[in-house]
Amino acid sequence: MILRNAQGQQTKRTLQIRTLERVNGKVGDKSVLIMRTPADVKGTTFLSHAKLTKPDDQWIFLPALKRVKRIASVNKSGPFLGSEFAYEDFTSQEFGKFTYQFLRQEKCGSRICDVIERKPLYRHSGYSKQIAWIDQKDAQFRRIEFFNRAGSRVKTLKFSDYRKYSGRFWRAHRLEMTNHRNGKFTALVFGQFAFNRKLSSSDFVKGSLARLR
Repeated sequence: MILRNAQGQQTKRTLQIRTLERVNGKVGDKSVLIMRTPADVKGTTFLSHAKLTKPDDQWIFLPALKRVKRIASVNKSGPFLGSEFAYEDFTSQEFGKFTYQFLRQEKCGSRICDVIERKPLYRHSGYSKQIAWIDQKDAQFRRIEFFNRAGSRVKTLKFSDYRKYSGRFWRAHRLEMTNHRNGKFTALVFGQFAFNRKLSSSDFVKGSLARLR
């Protein structure tokens, strides 16, 4: 994770994300994020159980306090550990979380994208809508623009460096979130993705957050 302020000063963090993808489209994915470096955030662990139209269940373990804190449903639009990603940005993007409207087709780099408006069904979302550019060839997100509850564009997320795993799973290795209000920027630069790690629901429970490594 690369964080850069409006003056261009930059800091870096390392983290690991584990995800349990659910086959049932009516049940949300589960994920856990573990901060590795630097020392001031090391051991911070974030757990998310994605829902569809109901509030996601989210908890964070803060080593300095030595306790697990539940993220309130009305606070998920807040920044995650000082980054330009909100707590709700770190939950899985289930299809059933939004309503959709096709807007147009247009070029996005060397490809043609479908431009889609999606509105969160979650009533406490910090966003009134999102405009997503999805390329027609591989159905990959290329860009998402986020609009606050007042209808103003506040952030843009760009996806790049897509790589294919096991001949079928496309994953973007670089996500860049720009905040248009404060000029700050956060990038998530992924190393290697690994699939079929034999994770289970028991690996994603609140009581294990303090022990995860």
